[in-house]
Amino acid sequence: MDMRQLRYFYTIATEGQITRAAKILHMAQPPLSQSLKALESEIGVPLFERNGKKMELTEAGEVLYKKADYFFKFFDEALIEVKETGEGLKGQLTVGCVKTLFSHVPQRIKSFREKYPNVTFELREGDSYLLAEQLNNRNIDLAIVRLPLDMEPYSSLFLPEENYVAIMPEQWAKSYESETITMNELANLPLLLLRRISGVGQYELIMDKFEKRGLTPNIVTVCPDVDMILELVNVEVGASILPASILKKHFNAGIKGFAIEDETIISKSAIIWLKDRYLSKSKQRFIEYFEESIGK
Repeated sequence: MDMRQLRYFYTIATEGQITRAAKILHMAQPPLSQSLKALESEIGVPLFERNGKKMELTEAGEVLYKKADYFFKFFDEALIEVKETGEGLKGQLTVGCVKTLFSHVPQRIKSFREKYPNVTFELREGDSYLLAEQLNNRNIDLAIVRLPLDMEPYSSLFLPEENYVAIMPEQWAKSYESETITMNELANLPLLLLRRISGVGQYELIMDKFEKRGLTPNIVTVCPDVDMILELVNVEVGASILPASILKKHFNAGIKGFAIEDETIISKSAIIWLKDRYLSKSKQRFIEYFEESIGK
């Protein structure tokens, strides 16, 4: 088996059809089919089950596909590194970002592209756990995430910490004379909290603060999307506890924020990338640019 055969197999598996794979590889179907047959003969096991025109991987095919996917991602990174020698900044950055941190991104991309117009971006959204998985699978280059997260596989640039605040419908807020609220008062309100689909995050952090005080909050809704939470607060389903930057970004006449009087709940966040992955010059420069612009 040589790299050409492996690339043919990988393309067929990715596309699920000989016809589409042949078009992508700019070759005729018969030699592509012959290459696949020769590879299966050499290995001694079938790699695909033929279902009409559709090609479905066998168990052995799945194993080879995963290894080939890993190999080609490393190989492509190596090519980028070699080609970049002596070249200026260019290429694409694939950046994942938690929705509640996206305010860090637009102006920095604008300024970065003004300086490096040959660099383009692909943006993806997800919770911290999902974005970490995408990093591990090498589907994205960088991720902007909220912590906690297992940081062992990653290098990181920490962003400024921010406090959580309570938010509630403006009509409810009229019954409060102060600009602050206590944890006990929050526990007695119907609460809407962000919770990751997988892993530990803000929800567990907030619940831990209540539990340490012997309080059982009245949680009426959990969901992973901040826009949903804000809409629910706006129609008076409940109150919530969110990072302060979210209230500033989503200022709404129907929502009011309160500092939490007797508890400090801190939101930590970071840009992360894989320690064992080569980062192109453009990606390294974007991280440096991000670091230079923090606090400005």
